[in-house]
Amino acid sequence: MADVIFRGVRVFDGRASVLSEPCDVRVTGSLIESIVPVGSAADAPAPGVEVFDGAGRVLMPGLIDAHWHAALAAVPVAVALSADPGYVQLVAAGEAERTLLRGFTTVRDAGGPTFGLKRAIDEGVTRGPRIYPSGAFVSQTAGHGDFRQRYEVPRAPCAHLSHGEVIGAAAIADGVDAVLRAVREQLMLGASQIKVMAGGGVASPYDPIDVTQYTPAEMRAAVEAAENWGTYVLVHAYTPRAIRRAVEAGVRCIEHGHLVDEETVAMMAESGVWWCMQPFLDDEDALVQPGPAGRAKQLAVSAGTDRAYELARKHGVKLAWGTDLLFDAASAAKQGKQLAKMTRWFSPAEVLSMATAANAELVAMSGPRNPYPGRLGVVEEGALADLLLVDGDPLTDLGLLADPDRSLVVVMKDGFVHKDTLDERA
Repeated sequence: MADVIFRGVRVFDGRASVLSEPCDVRVTGSLIESIVPVGSAADAPAPGVEVFDGAGRVLMPGLIDAHWHAALAAVPVAVALSADPGYVQLVAAGEAERTLLRGFTTVRDAGGPTFGLKRAIDEGVTRGPRIYPSGAFVSQTAGHGDFRQRYEVPRAPCAHLSHGEVIGAAAIADGVDAVLRAVREQLMLGASQIKVMAGGGVASPYDPIDVTQYTPAEMRAAVEAAENWGTYVLVHAYTPRAIRRAVEAGVRCIEHGHLVDEETVAMMAESGVWWCMQPFLDDEDALVQPGPAGRAKQLAVSAGTDRAYELARKHGVKLAWGTDLLFDAASAAKQGKQLAKMTRWFSPAEVLSMATAANAELVAMSGPRNPYPGRLGVVEEGALADLLLVDGDPLTDLGLLADPDRSLVVVMKDGFVHKDTLDERA
């Protein structure tokens, strides 16, 4: 870490719909120390202070992906569930560095074996974003997190765990006692929040998308166990019934929800829960699911996307943004492109606020389990210094962030500069 001045930059602070007048932004250590109009600070910086000449470029907060799978984004599902865990983690470390260089300085990991990767990043062993880990996603038998082979069923009381459970990708738990144990084990390992599978999914092999998963008692058990540790539960759910059961149990964030109805959206808004949705579309970037059943589920979800965003806006639900890109390195590389697609429903400023200040508010709900205390997602004095210097104006062209190699000239996380190509643009 070193003292840094971004000189002559226009600031997107994470909340405003317009850029600031040209400013000088000073970073000291891991924090933003000052933001002053150009010319207010001394022209000659003190020795040891590095100066980035912004020349009117845009300085903005690091991006936050609120639904990422750091250990599973870049490996095919068959590899993730069969390969040596060391190999999977090495692939994940490479993808973590690429994630950071795409401008995503923070991710909320929505399930997977990421505790070791998070530690390695935090200790500087490898580069990557801040990770808010959920640990293994908690799933009922035949739920969205049950990726066992058919020959592994039935499971005898003393049978070995499946490979997915052994590596920490999933925790299959049935009944209140088993759910309590699964949640408490993830908290013991360092989960900042808990991920529970509350309904059917697209990529999972056994559960139709319309099924509701976990009883009210099981869901309440997960919520209470998390609340006892000062944190919250997020759930995978698409349908009204699954969402309503989760909200009634005290879940604080719904992931996906593309098949929702208006009554349920109104309930979400009244309850103050967060809705972390993804721009799932049947377009050139869709990773087509194998088999007619998987493809039918995928098409049903993509068909509901426009209506879901319309209802979210109408009822004023607290919206977060995430990608949920899984099992394909080429898709993971389009993380910024998925953000840019949000202009189908929102202005660029609204999208950027969602992916910075709003997502920062969401991850901070982990309370005392927050591994990174401090203000994220904003360019403000005293906030953590996760910053992007953009060659262009993302408030007029959000597509810039779909091409981070070209548009991001400086990437800073926690006061460290991880990318600097400014001299090449001079």
